[in-house]
Amino acid sequence: MRRSGSLARQVLFAGRVGRRGDGNVAGATSLLMPPPAETETREGRVRLPRLRMRRRDGLSRDVVSVAPVSPAVPSVSLGAEEASSFSIPLLPGERTVGRRIRFALANACTISSLLLGLCAIFVAVNHGDVRIAATLLIACVVFDGLDGFLARRLGVASPFGAQMDSLADMCSFGLAAPVVVYAWLSDSAPAAALMPACALVAACAAIRLARFNVSPKDGRFFCGVPTTMCAAVLALATLIAPEMPPALRVAGVALLGLAMVSSFPYAKLARLAKLPPWLFALPVVGALVDFRLTFVAVVLAYLVSGPILWLRQRRHAAA
Repeated sequence: MRRSGSLARQVLFAGRVGRRGDGNVAGATSLLMPPPAETETREGRVRLPRLRMRRRDGLSRDVVSVAPVSPAVPSVSLGAEEASSFSIPLLPGERTVGRRIRFALANACTISSLLLGLCAIFVAVNHGDVRIAATLLIACVVFDGLDGFLARRLGVASPFGAQMDSLADMCSFGLAAPVVVYAWLSDSAPAAALMPACALVAACAAIRLARFNVSPKDGRFFCGVPTTMCAAVLALATLIAPEMPPALRVAGVALLGLAMVSSFPYAKLARLAKLPPWLFALPVVGALVDFRLTFVAVVLAYLVSGPILWLRQRRHAAA
């Protein structure tokens, strides 16, 4: 077979290798193992090894191998020892003992958030005190903020830590939060409305986290309500238990889920800290009068701020 033969002819010819025949039959072939693949660094192309087809009658032909090349193999030629040790490090940069300890400390906070979320689920499904489960969710929020702070402050931020944080958020905020809310409202709200609302929160949290991982980051605004804030609101609502009809509570849960996947810009906490001080005095005074009503008013004000900022940006873009 010529080297310029088509791929189909090469595959058909190679298929004859696997057939068994009599040792005296002329034309039977045997397959010799190819050498390792060679790489042409000059043009960045991979030159595949050739399969040598040895016939029983002494003749031999060369056929280009059609085996695929793994994308994990680098484009430069590596020795056998270097290729065996090729791996993707979890912590980029200098891998000293001190950096590894700091890296483990930051990821320990992420694991703690995940385990606390699991404990909240266990307490909720075992008909325990729902306030304990809500307190565990608040602890998840604390550890979730702590791991990112430590990773940036200690200089050990990595793609591995970002993926770990997303997986822990899905467990703690995407699953544990709706389970705790379901345990909180199961005795008062109808299951036909409560179950879809809690499932909506879980689905929207997964979409929100996946979209966050692949979207460019904005230092000023969130695109949609973050899962951490949604879980904190649900946990505080469980602890405070505002006086609201069950149907309105279920509607609020569904509204929070939809706000996570919305495209409205929501200000980050660092930006909210730059607001005039008198705005922070209003919730404090309101909490002294009626903390449940004040909590609901603050949450609604934050949810409404997203559409307002969106309309403001549209007007500036049109001007």
